[in-house]
Amino acid sequence: MIDANEKCIVIIGSGFAAYQLVKSIRRTSADQAIIIITAGSGDDYVKPELSHVFSKKLTAQDMVKQSGSDFAAEYNITLMNHTRVDEINRLEKTVSCQGIDIAYENLVLATGAQSFVPFVEGDAAKDIITLNSLDEYQLSQDKLAQAKSVLVVGAGLVGTEIAMDLAIADYKVILSDRADALLPSLLPEFVSSQLYQTMRRQGVELQLGNELSSMTKTDTGVAVSFKNGHTANVDSVLCAAGLKPNTALASQAGLAVNRGIVVDKQLKTNDPSIFALGDCAEIDGKHLAFLQPIILSANALAKTLNGTATEVMFPAMLVKVKTPLYPMQLSGSTTAADTNWQIDMTASGMTAKAYDSAEQLIGFVVTQDHMKNAFPLLRALPANT
Repeated sequence: MIDANEKCIVIIGSGFAAYQLVKSIRRTSADQAIIIITAGSGDDYVKPELSHVFSKKLTAQDMVKQSGSDFAAEYNITLMNHTRVDEINRLEKTVSCQGIDIAYENLVLATGAQSFVPFVEGDAAKDIITLNSLDEYQLSQDKLAQAKSVLVVGAGLVGTEIAMDLAIADYKVILSDRADALLPSLLPEFVSSQLYQTMRRQGVELQLGNELSSMTKTDTGVAVSFKNGHTANVDSVLCAAGLKPNTALASQAGLAVNRGIVVDKQLKTNDPSIFALGDCAEIDGKHLAFLQPIILSANALAKTLNGTATEVMFPAMLVKVKTPLYPMQLSGSTTAADTNWQIDMTASGMTAKAYDSAEQLIGFVVTQDHMKNAFPLLRALPANT
């Protein structure tokens, strides 16, 4: 058994959430024993950059800010990379990995999420590419570099950003989604339609209200068929159809799991010594897979782990849509059916303010040159809108 310190914090995972937590702990505690266990390399990188690797011509190695070993040395932690956790023993307060038991006082699950890939028939279905991590990009970068045409499945935030980036990089792009609009969970129709027209002008073929049904290998690539009968030939298929929090380890340990690992506002599970953070966590009923809530969560959890129980508080938070041909920022409630919109549209962009029946500002969307209005509007929003 590894028992580096009877008060050791063990963190499973090495993504943005895990490393943000380490940095937050180190601001007030230089000597707290921390072990990170990760199935990956442990290299530190900026995950949002995965949406722009094509136009920026970035390799996986280009994206590495700091190697895992250098991060471990700088922040005085023990890094066990390329190591999978097999089991959590809550009674003994240990985690088992590859025949080794590691003791913890507090355990943090920062296991992230995996890309949701819908079922598709055909002998090429197993070749669907996902770009949810640096390791995934490493595996597919050569294939994508050689491709000239790509089908992107999923017209949410990440899928739309990737599709636009591919188009800017002169790929022939098809973007499909079962929804009838781009970014349907974030944008009202009148903004989504502006983005739609921008994508069309860039040459992206949009197959909305449609689903990929089969993928068949050909001599030159992949023949794809959609449920409405439309067919096309592409070199690669990339799926960005959403995320599934990695909850298997938590579930096996008897922790409460819903969409994500269920935690309260202190990021605590139903076991008082185990916490969850980042894309794997469901905080007080909400799954918040954006950078700002992860930063706020990590800061609060660091205080709790350092001895001061702290609840995470979420103010109104800004979402940046990184589509450079039609950039936008938004916050609050932007898709409710009973919203009253006040729209200021000019040739250089749009400011759209959402009001409820009591004429209270509840959300906004700003685009292009109007993005200078984002922070004044953000300050005007109530918390947790």
